[in-house]
Amino acid sequence: MKLWVIRMTAVVLLWTCVLHLMALGEIWRPRVLKGWPSCFTPSESPLLSLGIYKNNGYLMVSCNGGLNQMRSAICDMVAIARYLNVTLIVPELDKTSFWNDPSEFQDIFDLDHFITSLRDEVRILKELPPRLKTRVELGMFYSMPPVSWSDIAYYQNQVLPLIRKHKVVHLNKTDARLANNGLPLEIQKLRCRVNYAFLRFTPQIEELGRRIIKILQQNGLFLVLHLRYEMDMLAFSGCTHDCTDEEADELTRMRYAYPWWKEKVINSDKKRKDGLCPLTPEETTLVLRALDIDRNVQIYIAAGEIYGGDRRMAALFAAYPKVVKKETLLGPSDLRYFQNHSSQMAALDYLVSLESDIFIPTYDGNMAKVVEGHRRYLGFRKTILLDRRLLVDLIDEYNNGTLSWDEFSLSVKATHADRMGSPTRRVVIPDRPKEEDYFYANPQECLPQPDKPSTS
Repeated sequence: MKLWVIRMTAVVLLWTCVLHLMALGEIWRPRVLKGWPSCFTPSESPLLSLGIYKNNGYLMVSCNGGLNQMRSAICDMVAIARYLNVTLIVPELDKTSFWNDPSEFQDIFDLDHFITSLRDEVRILKELPPRLKTRVELGMFYSMPPVSWSDIAYYQNQVLPLIRKHKVVHLNKTDARLANNGLPLEIQKLRCRVNYAFLRFTPQIEELGRRIIKILQQNGLFLVLHLRYEMDMLAFSGCTHDCTDEEADELTRMRYAYPWWKEKVINSDKKRKDGLCPLTPEETTLVLRALDIDRNVQIYIAAGEIYGGDRRMAALFAAYPKVVKKETLLGPSDLRYFQNHSSQMAALDYLVSLESDIFIPTYDGNMAKVVEGHRRYLGFRKTILLDRRLLVDLIDEYNNGTLSWDEFSLSVKATHADRMGSPTRRVVIPDRPKEEDYFYANPQECLPQPDKPSTS
């Protein structure tokens, strides 16, 4: 009898241990990525070995910038949290920048999908546990901006010890805080998985985006023009070509009004010649015509309010009568919940841009780069990447009569023959990460690629 009791007790203890291990495994084991594209196949050397996970602390992050800058940052923060074995608190979105958008994470992204999709990769909580939340509310936590373009060793050697010491660390800047290159393959592929599978917009945004796309597709082919000629961009960049004196003064005053825009004194002409300004609507019209874009194609403007309004858009309207935007395709009631929420409006433009027959950005900002990379992932969809430095010279030569129209058009076509979003390797520039190709514009680790990398 005594032996039987001992045996039963041992069995109960054994099953209790098994059940606990199974529960832990459900939370922390590496996901078997069934059904994902081949680039999402798990590595043979996972970041975390099964059964040895230990939560090293909690990571809070405050994203800064517009929608797509924050989108990239969220992907980076997930990868960092995964590598450091820390619990990520749902990222806080920027509400204080120029756009002044009060949207929370769950207003733009599908929060439940985000958390559940990553449950076997990273532990994500909507808020800190009560005891730690109280400490944070009392200011008892460590806050810091991580160094830009850092490799994973920086986070392992500099940030992780702080998390272990303080239990909670708050990263108050997230833009471009993780390197483009030189990271473990598992990290790069996780960035892709988050961006293309786990971080999707809310059902409301997705549904309205599909409606816009359906309207456009019913009327034939459509081109998305990311015409980045809005007041904030011109003020920030100091680009005032073809602006009136009053407009140039207004843009300068705005630049000085925002302290986080560091560059104040800007030579607009030089910046334009260096290819660092967005093309104007008039310049863009010339380029579209030179590329033989069909006059009758639908052109969807993915942008906010164009600076200068109809006066600056007159040339584009004259050359392409089927210019539309979300506000003209939908009724006011369709967009009433999105008004005054610039990031939600930008999310609609993002979805339409992905599905367009051609995508053309007039400036290589965050949306242009992230959409470019996403279209590569979707099958290298046609994306015309304008060489602004060469184009402004060609445009000036055409406008002053040095080039005929045929010569101008031929030069524009020749320049962009191999700038259509086809497979290529990222350009790597050691010690100058800001100048090299952005990871999210060409996530080559997740795409079929040529064999040899590009260097500069």
